[in-house]
Amino acid sequence: MTTTIALVTGANKGIGLATARQLGARGMTVLVGARDAARGREAADKLRAEGVDARFVPLEVTDAASVAAAAELVEREYGRLDVLVNNAGIIRADGSALPSETTLDTLREVYETNVFGVVAVTNALLPLLRRAPAARIVNVSSEVGSIAVMTDPQGALFALTSIPYPSSKTALNMVTAMYAKELRDTPIKVNAANPGYCATDLNHHSGFRTPEEGAEVSVHLATLPADAPSGLLWGYQMDAGGGYGVLPW
Repeated sequence: MTTTIALVTGANKGIGLATARQLGARGMTVLVGARDAARGREAADKLRAEGVDARFVPLEVTDAASVAAAAELVEREYGRLDVLVNNAGIIRADGSALPSETTLDTLREVYETNVFGVVAVTNALLPLLRRAPAARIVNVSSEVGSIAVMTDPQGALFALTSIPYPSSKTALNMVTAMYAKELRDTPIKVNAANPGYCATDLNHHSGFRTPEEGAEVSVHLATLPADAPSGLLWGYQMDAGGGYGVLPW
C-alpha cells in the first residue's frame, strides 16, 4: 500500500474537518473519526464529494471499546497508520470560570477527552504507527496550555483565569513531550499544535482565525520531513504578532 493513511479525531466539524480536508488534498486517505455517527458520515460524504478519499470511523475517545474497535478497523483495513491527529477536544467551566469556582466533575470531564482520550487513542494505534515508514503524531493543543504564555503580565492571555481547559492543554503538552522522548530513536515524530484562536463551535465562533488557518498547523506537523524536530509546541504565535513558530512550554 503506497497511500498515506491519516486518522483525525473529532473530524466531523471545525478544525478537525478542515484538517481532514487539507490532508486529503495532499492525496492522503483520511479516516474521519467522530463520536456522532450521523455527523461523521455526513462529513465523510462531504469530503468524498470534494474528491477526498475519506471514510468515517466511529470513535469516541473516552470509550475504551470504541477506541479498541477503531484500532481494529484500521489494522484490518489498512494494516498501518501514517498520521494520527488527536484533534478531539472540549471546553467546560463552572460559574465565572475562576479557579475557586471549578468543580472536580468539570475537571474530570475535560481531562477525559483532552488528556486521557489522547493517551488511550495513541496507545491503541501506536503499534500501527510503528509499522509506517515514518509516522507523525499531532496533538492539538493551545497557547493557553503554555505556562510561560499564561503567566506573562504583558501577554494577550494574562487576563484569562481558568483551570479545566488550560490545565488540560498543559497536561497534553507534557504527554506530547513524553511520547516524543519514548519514540526519539524511531522515525516517528510527535508534536503539539497550536492552531490559535479559531472560530469554531468550541468558542461559539468568537475566534479571529478560521478553522482552515488552524488546520494549517496540524497539517504542517503531520507532514514534517525526516530532519524536522519532535517534542515541540508549534503553531500560531499571538504574542509575537502572528506567524508560526515554536511556543514556550
